[in-house]
Amino acid sequence: MHTVQSTLATVRPGVLDPGAASAARIESGDQVLYPDTWTNWQNQLRYGSSPADRARLRQEYPGCPFQIVGPVEVTGAEPGDVVECRLTELRLSDWGGNAFPTRAGALPYDFDEPYFHDFRFDRTRTRADYVHGISLPLDPFAGIIAVEPPGDEQTSALIGGDHGGNLALPELTVGSSLFLPVAKPGARIWIGDIHALQGDGLVDQTGLKSTAERLRMRYDLHKNVGLTRPLAETDTHWIGIGLADSLEAALVDCLRGLISWFSAASGVTRAEAHALCSMAASFRITQYADQSEVHHVDVPLPPKGVHGLLRKDIFPAGLRTRVDRWLRPAA
Repeated sequence: MHTVQSTLATVRPGVLDPGAASAARIESGDQVLYPDTWTNWQNQLRYGSSPADRARLRQEYPGCPFQIVGPVEVTGAEPGDVVECRLTELRLSDWGGNAFPTRAGALPYDFDEPYFHDFRFDRTRTRADYVHGISLPLDPFAGIIAVEPPGDEQTSALIGGDHGGNLALPELTVGSSLFLPVAKPGARIWIGDIHALQGDGLVDQTGLKSTAERLRMRYDLHKNVGLTRPLAETDTHWIGIGLADSLEAALVDCLRGLISWFSAASGVTRAEAHALCSMAASFRITQYADQSEVHHVDVPLPPKGVHGLLRKDIFPAGLRTRVDRWLRPAA
């Protein structure tokens, strides 16, 4: 197993950096351990940081606050291939927090003061106590998993797209996989933005953010797979992802992507796949991100996201096997 420590050499503040040296070079099927990932703003956010501290850090780091670690290069990965990113272990650190500034989230004008609440997690990292006796069950995942997109320019980690990035998909918990189309040799995989818990919609724009004491990923290379956009898989569902400037457009993007992929992978017609999505798929708001009035943010605004969940248990074993072989042709 390879280990990638979070250091000034391996962490980038809020960007995927094509100029960064590889943090590790691995073979398909290898696992990578990321111990002690960093908090926002170059690991300067601390438990109990005051609103004034947070405001100062936002001004000091006016772009994306997330700390992204990498890149990991996969030997033999080329454009036209797919990297399967499987989360095999995630143990949180002992604290996390929810915070939102004014003029942000789904209700940018409803609150006159910024809000934050820091949590201490129990020893097992499975629950966190909130106010009024409320107890939250933790369900951690990585909000950002990305391969580098084409080109030599840095890409904001706030942005999601065909390369992955800021997908904020809460189903990407331990045991799940994210399939990403490779855009450049080696794939160059980055990861970060650890969540302890997130509801569908991400309405105040942060969820319950944390860091990882131990984060372990397995990366499998699948050659010549005709996938052109991110696709997630759990034991129970295949999950399509749509991103756009509006929720309406994100839903349409997600639906078209799910129809196109499932028709190609399963052999059903596009019309049958469309009808199936209407009868048996569930489309949910992944993130409603609105930072239009946050003047310290000087990067493109994150898109709104919708994800569509297609249940596996409605399909016969032969069709499920056909889809699996389409995604993993040499497995």
